[in-house]
Amino acid sequence: MNDASENRRYSRYALALLLAVNLLNYIDRQVLYAVFPLIKADLLLSDTALGFLGSAFMLCYMVSAPFFGWLGDRGSRTRLAAFGLVTWSLATSLAGFAPGYRTLLAARTVVGVGEASFGTVSPGLIADYFPKERRGRILAYFYLAIPVGSALGYLLGGVIGQGLGWHAAFLIVGAPGLLLALPVYFLREPGLGRVHIPTTGSNPPVDNAFALLLRNRSFVTTTLAMAAMTFALGGLAQWVPSFFNRVHGLDVARGNTLFGAITVAAGIGGTLAGGWLGDRFQLKSSKGYLLVSGWGFVIGAPVAALAIIAPSLPASLAAIFVAEFFLFFNTGPLNTVIVNVTMPSLRATAFAVNIFFIHALGDAVSPTILGFCSDMWGIRAALLIAPVAVVAAAFFCFYSTRFIEADMGRVVE
Repeated sequence: MNDASENRRYSRYALALLLAVNLLNYIDRQVLYAVFPLIKADLLLSDTALGFLGSAFMLCYMVSAPFFGWLGDRGSRTRLAAFGLVTWSLATSLAGFAPGYRTLLAARTVVGVGEASFGTVSPGLIADYFPKERRGRILAYFYLAIPVGSALGYLLGGVIGQGLGWHAAFLIVGAPGLLLALPVYFLREPGLGRVHIPTTGSNPPVDNAFALLLRNRSFVTTTLAMAAMTFALGGLAQWVPSFFNRVHGLDVARGNTLFGAITVAAGIGGTLAGGWLGDRFQLKSSKGYLLVSGWGFVIGAPVAALAIIAPSLPASLAAIFVAEFFLFFNTGPLNTVIVNVTMPSLRATAFAVNIFFIHALGDAVSPTILGFCSDMWGIRAALLIAPVAVVAAAFFCFYSTRFIEADMGRVVE
């Protein structure tokens, strides 16, 4: 077997392994929202306090990300990913022993540290295993973990929580991650696009990384689009199961099963379609990834609003499916834009900065905001804030097309 064939096989193995880890990432992240109604009843919490459980995770996630991005551009990305996997898996399992709100809150903040370590290094790591012209599809495969992992989090959380209680849900879903820690630790670093950055010496290239990224107009506007999208999807992910429970009278198990099944089907279809269309349109224009994402947001926003105001459960479910399909269009393309407009030696830092801002402006605050608005106006009125954020995401995608060609031209692979 020649070296090229061996490299292709190893790249596919690395993608499969990191995809499996990313699935666990989103299962452990979303299981909390599946058992919201059970935690609320058991601990007698307000919606604002419930929402803060999600916001605390995201606050810790985004604050930790710049540190791990700095480490990722100087050291082993695979070891950082393995460290993150062990950390969040243990913290998720330990949440199963939480006797009250404060200990549960502490456990979820530690989950944020672990997932930040993995989240900052994994997209650039995946990108370096594959050639540039395939990145939209490859990152779409990797980010299939968002709909599939999220859906499994809802399904497992709903079924286990309904049958055994919310403590058991955390304990059971957290354990499997520990089995994948060693394979991730021993992954080979890809050579493609990888540039060593010294940790000593005068004025190393990354010293001005943050300033360079903030002057990169495509990076900034794409990050703002992702932040608006994250605000909307993060808030909906946390509150839609409770919306089904309160508005349509579904119990925890059935509501999460329906929402999980819809998220799997629509998320897989939308993510793969967006990655494929993004690569096709990118061959014709440097704006291809942005246009595919922007039009997905344009179509998804009004349908998401319809899902919230629809009077019947079947109409709401159908609209959620269509909305999720088009909203997930952006997953591969926008992450590929971040890769394509940043130098290989700064990509861990780029994703760290991206993670910080999309969560600081997005789902670090949206669960608590929507929970607060739900306490005042009711959950249906509060959720209508999300489609407005999706419209903002579309605007930033289209605005970013003004700069993308110039910014991509400055990147040397």
